[in-house]
Amino acid sequence: MLLTDTHTHLYLPAFNNDIDKVIERAIDKGITKMFLPNIDKDSIKPIKNLVSKYPENCFPMIGLHPTSVEEKFENDLKLVEDELSSGEYYGIAETGIDLYWDKKFKNQQIIAFKKQIELAKEFNLPVIIHARESFDEIFTAMQKYKNSGIRGIFHAFTGTIDQAEFIINEFGFKLGIGGIVTFKNSGLDKVVKEIKLNHIVLETDSPFLAPAPNRGRRNESSYLIYVAEKIAEINKINPIKVAEITSQNAHEIFGI
Repeated sequence: MLLTDTHTHLYLPAFNNDIDKVIERAIDKGITKMFLPNIDKDSIKPIKNLVSKYPENCFPMIGLHPTSVEEKFENDLKLVEDELSSGEYYGIAETGIDLYWDKKFKNQQIIAFKKQIELAKEFNLPVIIHARESFDEIFTAMQKYKNSGIRGIFHAFTGTIDQAEFIINEFGFKLGIGGIVTFKNSGLDKVVKEIKLNHIVLETDSPFLAPAPNRGRRNESSYLIYVAEKIAEINKINPIKVAEITSQNAHEIFGI
């Protein structure tokens, strides 16, 4: 069974002491492709270092995380553009709008999000969207681009079935499903049950949001197997089928 982790922060300090074992465990479980979303200027080098060490398994993405957007964000976006021009990246990630932690720079987040969509168009890359308490703002920002050929993933999707259907039908984006689907009483299992598998990709968001039975611990890419098994249980199909379909979906998004 081969799986693709479409969103994992394996370059963060949480993995400094055992990253080789973490990668090895993932590969042993069949997770052979792991996509690394950038956060800000400080995470670019760690991502490059990890990709250099595991070029067949780790794939870099570049973007400015919405919680890293401040009043003066133009230089950060210029760095993203420079990286796209000089390096090989597989997505604009992660970008989006986050109004959970702080709404102070809401307008700047919206502007930065739109500019990163423009970069995705220019470089023909998928957009990986972080949406936290911001679906309305994101949907509004995306309307201008809905027929422009952009593609991508709504990362860590935890919305309603109506929001899921809007994302799929209006924009043609995939839904990134991770460990939350295994949480008791999360309600995400009921939403996933109503969504066809060809609209879903799998992710861990390591080291965050570890699935049951490891909830509350450090997450890692090998735990993607629990997400696949839960989705198989929800759909009453073999986990191998889940792996096949979701990995093909990831291939369509990233071209790998």
